[in-house]
Amino acid sequence: MLRINVEKDNNKLKKITFIGHANYSKYGTDIVCAAASATMLTTVNAILSISNNSIKLIEEKDKQTIKVLKQDDITEKLLINMLECLKSIEKQYPKNIKIK
Repeated sequence: MLRINVEKDNNKLKKITFIGHANYSKYGTDIVCAAASATMLTTVNAILSISNNSIKLIEEKDKQTIKVLKQDDITEKLLINMLECLKSIEKQYPKNIKIK
């Protein structure tokens, strides 16, 4: 199961961590992982194209973390939009993705 942990500070997003694999299908053909990854990477790239120093993406084996370095309205809105998209995926595939 792909787990997405959301951490907030003063009701603002501070860190979002993606851990594991959705296990909907075998590695390389998993549409749930592909959808979640595309959603995350599109959001990260959008934020970095606007402000190169507001977030940091840390990539490890089976784990990606988005750290918010500088709070601003655009970054917050884009991350909230990303989480809403991921919640839609979670509704369709509750056995494969979980957001906490």
